[in-house]
Amino acid sequence: MEQILDFSVELNIATFDKVVATFFRTAGPEQLVAKQLLEQFQEHPNSWERVDQILEHSSLIESRFIALQILEKLIKTMWKVLPPQNRQGIKNFIIAFIIKTASDEVSLERNRTLLSKLNIILKQDWPHNWPTFIPEIVVSSKSNLSLCENNMMILKLLRYYKSYSSEEIFDYSLEQMTQSKTKQLKSSLCDQFSEIFQLCHEILSEAEKPSLISATLHTLLRFLNWIPLGYIFETDLINLLCNRFFSVPAFRNVVLKCLTEIGSLQVGPEYNDKFVLLYKIVMEKIVGILPITTNIPEVYENSTDDDQNFVQNMALFFSSFLGSHLKPLEAAANADPATKEVLLLGHKYLIRISEVKDREVFKICLEYWTKLVAELYDDFSSAPRMANPLLNLSSPVAFGGRQPNYEARVHLYAEIMSMLRVVMIEAMVRPEEVLIVENDEGEIVRETLKESDTIILYKSMREVLVYLTHLDTEDTEQIMSRKLEKQMDGSEWSWDNLNKLCWAVGSISGALSEDTEKRFLVMVIKDLLSLCEMKRGKDNKAVVASNIMYVVGQYPRFLKAHWKFLKTVVNKLFEFMHELHEGVQDMACDTFIKISQKCRRHFVIQQPSEVMPYIEEILQTIDSITSDLQPQQVHTFYEAVGYMISAQPNKAFQERLIVKYMELPNRAWDNLIQQAGQNVNVLNSPENVKILANILKTNVSACTAVGSPFICQIGRIFMDLLGLYKAVGGLISEAIVEGGPIATKTPRVRGLRTIKKEILKLVDTYIQKAEDLNAVNQNMIPALLEAVLVDYSRNVEPAKEPEVLNVMANIVTKLGSLMSDKVPGILDAVFECTLNMINKNFEEYPEHRIGFFKLLQAINLSCFDGNSDLNVALLTLGKPQFRMFMDSIVWSFKHTMRDIGEVGLCICVDLIANFQKCDRNLSNQFFQDYYISLLQDIFFVLTSTSHKAVESNQITVPLYDTSVIPPNTTNSEYISKFVSDMLLSAFPHLQAIQVQQFTIGLFKFANDANTFKGHLRDFLVTLKEFSGSDNAELYLEEREQALAEKQKADYEAALKIPGMLKPSQL
Repeated sequence: MEQILDFSVELNIATFDKVVATFFRTAGPEQLVAKQLLEQFQEHPNSWERVDQILEHSSLIESRFIALQILEKLIKTMWKVLPPQNRQGIKNFIIAFIIKTASDEVSLERNRTLLSKLNIILKQDWPHNWPTFIPEIVVSSKSNLSLCENNMMILKLLRYYKSYSSEEIFDYSLEQMTQSKTKQLKSSLCDQFSEIFQLCHEILSEAEKPSLISATLHTLLRFLNWIPLGYIFETDLINLLCNRFFSVPAFRNVVLKCLTEIGSLQVGPEYNDKFVLLYKIVMEKIVGILPITTNIPEVYENSTDDDQNFVQNMALFFSSFLGSHLKPLEAAANADPATKEVLLLGHKYLIRISEVKDREVFKICLEYWTKLVAELYDDFSSAPRMANPLLNLSSPVAFGGRQPNYEARVHLYAEIMSMLRVVMIEAMVRPEEVLIVENDEGEIVRETLKESDTIILYKSMREVLVYLTHLDTEDTEQIMSRKLEKQMDGSEWSWDNLNKLCWAVGSISGALSEDTEKRFLVMVIKDLLSLCEMKRGKDNKAVVASNIMYVVGQYPRFLKAHWKFLKTVVNKLFEFMHELHEGVQDMACDTFIKISQKCRRHFVIQQPSEVMPYIEEILQTIDSITSDLQPQQVHTFYEAVGYMISAQPNKAFQERLIVKYMELPNRAWDNLIQQAGQNVNVLNSPENVKILANILKTNVSACTAVGSPFICQIGRIFMDLLGLYKAVGGLISEAIVEGGPIATKTPRVRGLRTIKKEILKLVDTYIQKAEDLNAVNQNMIPALLEAVLVDYSRNVEPAKEPEVLNVMANIVTKLGSLMSDKVPGILDAVFECTLNMINKNFEEYPEHRIGFFKLLQAINLSCFDGNSDLNVALLTLGKPQFRMFMDSIVWSFKHTMRDIGEVGLCICVDLIANFQKCDRNLSNQFFQDYYISLLQDIFFVLTSTSHKAVESNQITVPLYDTSVIPPNTTNSEYISKFVSDMLLSAFPHLQAIQVQQFTIGLFKFANDANTFKGHLRDFLVTLKEFSGSDNAELYLEEREQALAEKQKADYEAALKIPGMLKPSQL
């Protein structure tokens, strides 16, 4: 079998097939030998020379697949460096092979994979080195039908379109090619498209072979969204599509996709009449295929895949066409009743399709409904007002005094909007707050929502319902009331129906006027409470209780305005906290915390007819309220009460509340700390460890909510916290000495480490909330550093807490220059020992890595003052320590984890900026020591976040060895030559002129960030064309920035629409 590795003789195909068959079809030692032989064969630099023999003569499909892999790797990674004659030979072979196999349909189907290899060559060579490709393929298509069909598939690959294909072949994307090559490709394809269109048109007019027609339609589909409009509207293309193929079941799906592409084109008003006519023609065909009286959801449920695809394609057509050309259709509808009827008919089809029980189909429809209702709301809200609006002020459908001509458009869609409200309510998905749901077995179970798709869908549906409520409050209220009545009388009772109705009710919070909201919400809550009493069985009651809690949690404005109702709701939540059915207690606690956050002030003031503020009643009964709650639920409860206490403006009264509030945890804390002081073995009890951990978590929750005033509690237990931290650290060290590093995995040590983590979290939480930073620095930091850093430096590596690094980073960031004198001590304790943990590879101790570089970043940002003397954090480090500091930064931005790499790059940029601003002697020394090495390492990484330049005039000393380089050489000249030499050495396939132009551009565009990025990316794309690597990461920064800007714009727009943001988002 080793004969296949002898490239001095011709390959024996039978032997090669035998090796391949051994690998794919056997097991044992022989398979391993075959595996090694095939790997060596594929890695051999001349293996590509055997591809033609294997493809021509091998009878094994696995052998041919291996040959294609070799060919693909060659084209992707070595194509540009192959001699021209070799490239032409490979190209000729593939073309000849395709022509040979395409004459036979069976052979054509079997060798379809080879088409993708031809396209990879196209991506490298067309149009510059193969300008006649399109004319050649058009001419060859006329020789026989199979070859013509095959050529259609090749042409289709020229225009990759993601909406309909998951196979990425060839896309005119800026991420795949340089900017100039993108323009060249588009220009070449546009210039030669007439030949492609003529071929497609001839086939569609005359061909009878179904597979050829289908291939041609799919090819045409790829080009329709960008070709000149004359090809569409000045030819009989639309007539061919609609009259010859639309009614044929085999073609109607692809035809409808083509019409969808045409209908989604955004063009000038001169084509409005043609789009209106196209819409009427398509509607006539759709009505003939699927009448509006059809029960589309039922038909969809019981149909074939093709018929289901047709319904989905209908959704795409209506959404795209109406989304792009609704205004021209409305203008035509105003002048012609028949057009108005067909316009509304299309919307009714979309309503029926929206009822289909398929999420992807529904999302297609939802996209259009969101656009339509937003437009209607914009028309409604921007309309001018009458001077004296007197009629029906409470009903938005009456337009609140707006001029009557603005009523026409909403009135046109009034019936459609009413139908849409029902669809939205009946299809509502669960919001992220809901924790108990019905599972696939029909059981009621707890569920924390993690499906991001469901969350996104809920937000979109909520947006539509809010718009619909503004457009007609009365109709929305009536529909929801009728559905609630049907829950009460049992005619529509089911868990699913009640859930969806209540989720819909909760989703329109803020969209109703206060009076309407009051009337509507009181009715809903009363009915739900009655329903809870009526229903028998814990599961039924749990569902109703869950919905009551969800609804009341969404209406804080109503609760704030109605104290008695608020108190009743909170008392009901306290009752639910004793309900042991799974999920009910969680939901009660989560609803309680939401109400506490939004209504906190109402609990700490004395309300009319009350003898004391309600917070005092809660604190008096806190023991009984929380008696049935699990520890994590108690933590949530304490956080909720903490928000109430934080709203008390009287500091003395607030401190008394905190003392009462923490009475129960402190009682248990004092007891255990006293026992541990007498006998440290108390901490070896798992039960005691668990209690201490829960007490600490309760303190963290309370501190999170109360904030800076929590100092009275922190001050009470602070020294005990540090003493406990030291004691637990000692126990952990003893356990590791006795049991070795594996002891860190035991339940006992893990429990003890939880205590340490919670102590660190509590201290960190308070310091982040603290207002008197000088007091924190004087009274807390010295003792904290002494306890924590000594423990960290002494412990074995597996027992070092990564939270220490995070807490130190947070403290340095919060206290800033107050920590400058303490930074050397922090670095002495954590720097070298942590670096030794993480510099062996890129995988171990990931949490330590992130915390370590966060700490370095915090020190660099907060404790660097270039204008002061040497009593500055970084500048007081010795030269070896500073060198280690710099090496760790370089190591971080070379890291494979993106978040660590970005932190490292940010540290580097900030450090350079800091040295630019500090004493000139210091900055010159820094740049002489580190600039060149940093430049080399930055080029090694070369990501977009590193595109920051040091101004050349900031470095006034030579960056080179003056004994080697002429002393009159400028730094810019030296750096330019240095970069060019470095790149030519690293990438020998590049030409000197390419590197020279790139280097010149770096200096030329250094002050224009966008141009600089484009210039740099073009160079990187050139490199990656050679390597075959993906370029997506080069555009990650822009994607993230665009997403952040869109989210900000969406939030600001939503703020202007009552109810568009949930109460928790305000």
